[in-house]
Amino acid sequence: MAEILEIIMIVSFGASWPLNLMKSYKARTTKGKSLAFLLLIFFGYIAGIASKLVNESYMADFGNKWYVLCFYILNFLMVGADVCMYVRNYRLDKKRAASD
Repeated sequence: MAEILEIIMIVSFGASWPLNLMKSYKARTTKGKSLAFLLLIFFGYIAGIASKLVNESYMADFGNKWYVLCFYILNFLMVGADVCMYVRNYRLDKKRAASD
């Protein structure tokens, strides 16, 4: 039951990342975004993935619970893509500021 609740949490939280990523892509600016927040979430996913990998009982039953780790990795990749989008938009902001 704990794994199901964890999956519900991670899927609910992760459902917002594709929308956030699309918004960042379309906005082409960093206004309203926080790099510190994104990096904190990114670090949180690293910690979540690491916690699964060092948990002996989880790894002992990995064949039946691998999908939980997949959700963490998927969200980690989406947050990483949003960090990349932030860098792109930051450069676009600087270019616009230089041309003004």
